[in-house]
Amino acid sequence: MNAIGVIVEYNPFHNGHAYHVRKSREAANADIVAAVMSGPFLQRGEPALISKWARTEMALNAGVDLVVELPYKFATQKAEIFAEGAVAILQALRCKAFCFGSEQGSIEPFIDTYHFLESKSDVFNEKLRLYMDMGNSFPKANALAFKDMSPSSGLLDLSQPNNILGYQYVSAALSREYPISPLTIKRTQAGYHDIALTENPIASATGIRKGLLTEKSNIADIEKYVPASTKEILAHYFIQYRTFHYWELYWPLLKYRILTAAVSELQKIYEVEEGIEYRLKEFAAASTSFQGFMERVKTKRYTWTRIQRICVHILTNTKKEEMCSGNSGPEYIRLLGINNRGRSYLQHIKKKLDLPLISKVGSLKGNSIELDIRAGAVHSLCLRPEDQAGYTKREFLPPVVIEE
Repeated sequence: MNAIGVIVEYNPFHNGHAYHVRKSREAANADIVAAVMSGPFLQRGEPALISKWARTEMALNAGVDLVVELPYKFATQKAEIFAEGAVAILQALRCKAFCFGSEQGSIEPFIDTYHFLESKSDVFNEKLRLYMDMGNSFPKANALAFKDMSPSSGLLDLSQPNNILGYQYVSAALSREYPISPLTIKRTQAGYHDIALTENPIASATGIRKGLLTEKSNIADIEKYVPASTKEILAHYFIQYRTFHYWELYWPLLKYRILTAAVSELQKIYEVEEGIEYRLKEFAAASTSFQGFMERVKTKRYTWTRIQRICVHILTNTKKEEMCSGNSGPEYIRLLGINNRGRSYLQHIKKKLDLPLISKVGSLKGNSIELDIRAGAVHSLCLRPEDQAGYTKREFLPPVVIEE
């Protein structure tokens, strides 16, 4: 059986994701679409709108056959590490290819750009350090260094968000000489950061979340942008928990953590560097909301996304030693959900898997899966106390199964 892999967050699953799944399957003539999906907290340092279990159900109802979790150790990282973890898991699942959306829309410029930068890595790294020393954030410095070196045509535009992430996927596969083949399809209609909900049936996840989280909004306002199954799952989730998950609900917990932690404690938290801990403490005390806190802390060098990831690690008490210890690659494949085709595929390749496949967390101890369990518990803390125990218990139950 032939599997195509996709790297996703589904926050939430929408029509653009359904298009991506369909086109990915077609591009590889695949029997199976396998998704590696972030858990409770995401690459840009945000809490997922709903649980990973609900997002898994969305995916399985809309064309994905198999969903596994991208561990916290990779899901809440900068693009390079995020990509390394995700591609390694898809390779371990024996996917023949992976497919991502990009502004570019064709794979050759990604491959050409990888080889171009590999051949000039010393010059590129020197320019990168120069722009970093000028006070630029890493993404900005990276784009400026590449622009300095790039010929006029044939290579990527690395100022575009999906091109940037796609380049890291391709780099992760090529640098490790994985047999998995990279593919890309052009993003259609809504851009990555678009927040407007227009007449087009494809909107960005950012725009859909904004539509869901405004005071006067309701799920009917976003129904044209999502599959019917997504609308149903969102409605059920809100009825069950009376809320979605977003940063402002965690602000009292985050503020408490920052204000009560000693500076020496904050210095042990992953990504807390260069004295940012003093800035965090100063502005936490002066802020009454997460939005206001972020606006104060953000600088040219410290991007909004980087600070949000730091905040996630503070909230989950994730220390440098936990994220950097042991095997640098994934240690397991955690199954979140499956349908009949996905089950057949796993039975077909189970003896060829490079990593242990787990469906219950109790079967694996002493590994970085403890970070995933902790993240899930923290994600539940914006819910009513009577709902938190049930939410956390779900972490220890079997995967989502969709019978066809």
